[in-house]
Amino acid sequence: MVARIVVAAPSSGSGKTTVATGLMAAFSQRGLAVSPHKVGPDYIDPGYHALATGRPGRNLDAYLCGPQQIAPLFTHGAAGCDLAVVEGVMGLYDGAAGQGELASTAQVSKLLRAPVVLVVDGSSQSRSVAALVHGFASWDPEVRIGGVILNKVGSDRHEELLREALDGSGVPVLGVLRRARQVRTPSRHLGLVPVAERQAEAVESVAALAEQVRAGVDLEAVLALARSAPELGAEAWRPEVGDMTGSREAGEGGAEDGGGERAVRTRPVVAVAAGAAFTFSYAEHTELLAAAGADVVSFDPLRDEQLPPHTRGLVIGGGFPEVYAPELSANEPLRKAVSELAAAGAPVAAECAGLLYLAGSLDGRPMCGVLDAEARMSEKLTLGYREAVAVGDSALAAAGTRLRGHEFHRTAVEPGAGTAPAWGFTHPQRRVEGFVQGGVHASYLHTHWAAAPEMAYRFVQRCAAP
Repeated sequence: MVARIVVAAPSSGSGKTTVATGLMAAFSQRGLAVSPHKVGPDYIDPGYHALATGRPGRNLDAYLCGPQQIAPLFTHGAAGCDLAVVEGVMGLYDGAAGQGELASTAQVSKLLRAPVVLVVDGSSQSRSVAALVHGFASWDPEVRIGGVILNKVGSDRHEELLREALDGSGVPVLGVLRRARQVRTPSRHLGLVPVAERQAEAVESVAALAEQVRAGVDLEAVLALARSAPELGAEAWRPEVGDMTGSREAGEGGAEDGGGERAVRTRPVVAVAAGAAFTFSYAEHTELLAAAGADVVSFDPLRDEQLPPHTRGLVIGGGFPEVYAPELSANEPLRKAVSELAAAGAPVAAECAGLLYLAGSLDGRPMCGVLDAEARMSEKLTLGYREAVAVGDSALAAAGTRLRGHEFHRTAVEPGAGTAPAWGFTHPQRRVEGFVQGGVHASYLHTHWAAAPEMAYRFVQRCAAP
């Protein structure tokens, strides 16, 4: 059994990332093997979690993958670990808009049978903290709030008032973090700056978070709480045993696909974009590609002038190409190699940042020119879960494939005439989006292939085709 806790808060901005990352780093420094997890679709926080633990940060998203996948994915990621720390998303009970508890931190805590550590911003309250904690602890009897960590506390007297208020609440105070010692991490238009863009500074930030948590939190009490979690009894998710029959419903977080795919007999090279410009990727994606028979090789579009030798397929995930547009544009040899690979009909799967990179230009700077489209920064933030159906056949999905995804960008793409869309969105609004062109499937939609393993198998099979 893996000891486990969920770090949650009443609202965003309370300090979940500070506490969760600090706990991960502090326990790792004590010699424990710590498994890091993040509720929701966020890609950036798991990078800090990975730095804190030395293990891949993994997402647990009940909307993208379905509630039935949460415990198996957790068990897969936490295998062989002493402790798992799960950072929540938004407020404890906030989930997919209009769909009850779906994809909330509370739902994930129940699916994992894990106690919750509630991080409370105490900066503007004293006795009211007791009412707040009582409300969160009693709202759902199935959610077990095992303790509180008070954050942004101003003074010894302030701490005394908060502790006195919580004395009769039945929820113990596990720690207090002072406002004056807050560790700052830089942010920009889509959240924290990813680890890959500030590696040295990020190492220092994580070390400072560990020190802050060690100084202010009762680690023994937190560990005892984590060890009080009961047996989970879930079979671990396995990338080589995906559901290839298409039996799961889109409403359960799965994908429907009429035909099953099987692992290929040869191992085609699938190049996966990495580096500072392309940091958004779920760990399970490369595991699924490898299980489907691919030889997965990463490359950095900011540094490498050629694709990996013998590349047969290309995966370009999300990230921040808008930040690195000059450098990406200046790497003309790689842009040409990508264009030639796509022109030859090779399978290419591009999400969000990958879509921008394949466009003709980004903010006026030449990109790969694979797609007849121009991209630019926008004042509008596009954010939210989506239900989608594949409009036509592609290297990634058969026509009619249904799945759930997530959009998160502040850019816009203006397509040329006569382009074929990748997805038709059915909820929350109806529209078409993305591009299918030859072997290219490019879209703003972020998807989690653990919910649709047939897509990885289909993609690798197309890469292996003569």
